[in-house]
Amino acid sequence: MHPAALDPRRWIVLAILSGSLLLISMDTTILNVAFPSLVGDLQPSAVQQLWIIDIYALALSGLLVTAGALGDRWGRKRLLMVGFGIFSLASLTAVFATEAWHVIAARALLGIGGAAIMPSTLSILRSVFTDAKERAFALAVWAAVFGGGMAFGPVVGGLLVQDYGWHSAFLLNLPVAALIVAAGLRYLPESRSPRSTGAWDWWGVGQSIVGMLALAGGIKQLGKSGVGDPLPWALLAVAAVALTVFVRRQLHRDNPLLQVRLFAKPAFSVAATAIFLPMVGMGAILFLVTQWFQYGQGYTPLEAGLRLVPAPLALICASMVAPALMQRFAIRHVLGAGLVVLAVGMALPWTFQQFTDLGYPAFAAALTVMGLGAGIATTVASVTLISSAPADEVSSAAAIEETCYELGSAMGVAILGSTAAALYRGNLPALDLDGPSAAAVRDSVGEAAHIAETLGGAVGQALIDTASQAYTLAITPAFLMAGGLAIAAAATTWALIPRDLRPTENH
Repeated sequence: MHPAALDPRRWIVLAILSGSLLLISMDTTILNVAFPSLVGDLQPSAVQQLWIIDIYALALSGLLVTAGALGDRWGRKRLLMVGFGIFSLASLTAVFATEAWHVIAARALLGIGGAAIMPSTLSILRSVFTDAKERAFALAVWAAVFGGGMAFGPVVGGLLVQDYGWHSAFLLNLPVAALIVAAGLRYLPESRSPRSTGAWDWWGVGQSIVGMLALAGGIKQLGKSGVGDPLPWALLAVAAVALTVFVRRQLHRDNPLLQVRLFAKPAFSVAATAIFLPMVGMGAILFLVTQWFQYGQGYTPLEAGLRLVPAPLALICASMVAPALMQRFAIRHVLGAGLVVLAVGMALPWTFQQFTDLGYPAFAAALTVMGLGAGIATTVASVTLISSAPADEVSSAAAIEETCYELGSAMGVAILGSTAAALYRGNLPALDLDGPSAAAVRDSVGEAAHIAETLGGAVGQALIDTASQAYTLAITPAFLMAGGLAIAAAATTWALIPRDLRPTENH
């Protein structure tokens, strides 16, 4: 493509979209460190605490498909600006919250705003970067910002909450959102899909929202209540029915909300798999490692967040290198190798455990290797997925990619987190405690830490040492299972991605 045809604003647009994504990705994890302070202040019930944690991801997951289609029809820039308006209103609601339900409502609005923002960033990026090589670099920046933002969220949240309280975790959104809106109104171009014509598919909207809400809710409930509870299975059954009807409807419409035929392309479907399966592992590992840092090692939330930093630093570096690797080597080899490196990092804690007691250096090494593998794999997968979709179907591709991230992480916490919890209970010896206390200790390592703190002295220390040892032995097999998922994604990559695929070259 001749240089004169390139949009001169494209690098400014990339900076604005990166800022948008950074805010959203940090908001998915920043509450992790603000939550204890929030609970102490507002005293929410156990059910309210679950809603405060889960409602953001539920609203986000449920509306991604609808938001992507709405941006195609209404204008992606316009939807992005509206998304930030909702996001700012939600943040302001949280800042002035005095009741738990205020925070629940604010988190729901944050999810709605996030659903409007996230597909729009990828859709605008795809429309602005028309040169394939530059687009690969822009998507590498996108992947680095998204991964880095999720990992740095606990660090930034810890710094703010430590000095200014939990409200500051939401207050941070307001000036950043205002800056992005001001710059976006001036520099972002408007774009729509020429295929988005005809009547709006209200039935499809309802089916997608019900299906995605039930799917995300079922996965989360499965992690909380286990396989014996009928509720998650009922939700997953509703999701299966609603999403099946939705897909069949979309296949027969001239202007579908979601272009599900994209999955017929091997490169697209493999790239989606290469995002989803590793996110199952990464979502579980980040959750389990954070728990291990705080309860097994006694770190504060801020100290735990800081000890996660090797992962995002490595991810950012690897993401920036990925486009050069894609230029030099076949896509299938770069993506496959990145997934294998990720799997090696996931398997390291279990491997170290066979020879020595685990400490932070072992986890720091594992997090670094995981960050390198994840940076390469997610960047290459994103470039492949977005480049495989025609320009007028990029919103569908963006919605699918974001859904892979969200549902993959939730499924990892539910399935691998539950596996680790079961192994933890199996590793605990007989406890010299009364019935309720013993049951609480077996319920989770967090409850064990609380009971140990209540007991105090040598008895309390002995209890937390026992629980920590049981938890350490429990999480490393879950890491190994996560590595197996990354290997499965790598095998799928080498088997199905065409040998001549070059998404960094113009056609």
